[in-house]
Amino acid sequence: MRAEVKAVTAEVLATGVQQLVVTPDENEMRIDRFLEARFPQLSFSHIQRIVRKGELRVNGKRADSKDRLEAGQTVRIPPLKLEQAAERPRSAKADGDTIGFLRSITLYEDDDVIVLNKPAGLAVQGGSGTTRHVDGMLDALTGKDGQKPRLVHRLDKDTAGCLVIAKSRFAAATLAKTFRSRSARKVYWALVAGVPRVRQGRISTYLAREEAYDGDQRMAVAQHGDDGAMHAVTYYAVVETAAQKLAWLSLKPVTGRTHQLRAHAAHIGHPIVGDPKYFNIQNWELPGGIQNKLHLLARRIVLPHPRGKGTIDVSAPLPPHMRQSWNLLGFEDAPYDPIVDAPDE
Repeated sequence: MRAEVKAVTAEVLATGVQQLVVTPDENEMRIDRFLEARFPQLSFSHIQRIVRKGELRVNGKRADSKDRLEAGQTVRIPPLKLEQAAERPRSAKADGDTIGFLRSITLYEDDDVIVLNKPAGLAVQGGSGTTRHVDGMLDALTGKDGQKPRLVHRLDKDTAGCLVIAKSRFAAATLAKTFRSRSARKVYWALVAGVPRVRQGRISTYLAREEAYDGDQRMAVAQHGDDGAMHAVTYYAVVETAAQKLAWLSLKPVTGRTHQLRAHAAHIGHPIVGDPKYFNIQNWELPGGIQNKLHLLARRIVLPHPRGKGTIDVSAPLPPHMRQSWNLLGFEDAPYDPIVDAPDE
């Protein structure tokens, strides 16, 4: 009986060595995310084990889980044993609920592009222990042609605001090039501790991943030439202040490194309020009425339409916890954002 149950619920599929070519849609994707996408049956721990054992090769060279792929590269996949779960019928109600939610947070949509107002706390992609995320929700929008909308960039889980989604392979490839060539202009709003002495400035450092004492990973300022160090540039401008204790910053990242704005704000001595990873001021008390949540919003995205139909220019409203803080501090949405004059480099 036990054997029959297994036959109904799962099937183990053995594969041989595979040589997979990275598509334009997968350009700059981390290799562990590439494996998750190509082999959804593999668990996160299994993927990490394959990489750790050195069984993956990219163009003949051993790969690390944090390596990013380039279109046209060849990835050698070792033999795998995949457990193929029996296909479960999709719930029309669940899909309807998901579609309704996605529609409720849609800021812009046309035949090629969707811009979502991602809520703070909602992950963009799945990972260890993460089952609810935007990428999974996009399955509900799969068209009759089998094309599922695709992510073309990322936001941290606790960052709210503009998230661009491609509705077709063509749009995904074109938008990926747009982000890669830094042709997309992004503006973020943040509430930070203290007030920068220089009201408008440019932050230029190298950032590298490091493991903290608690085992968590974060980005740290590094030196040129350090292992994994990548150049990161951010422009910032002070929009308003509150009693020299808090400042509303408008931020314009030139590069798009992991946690760049959070690490840069901390680096200049003004970490973002509610940041559990980078808030580094000792004995700093959160003002009354302000929630201890990350105060970072992907406020605006400006980019060329993938089919040359002009410019897409979308802004996101403040999320509820930031709106509460703005109201408490007497900040009003600025009619003029000084960061717009920062160079694009």
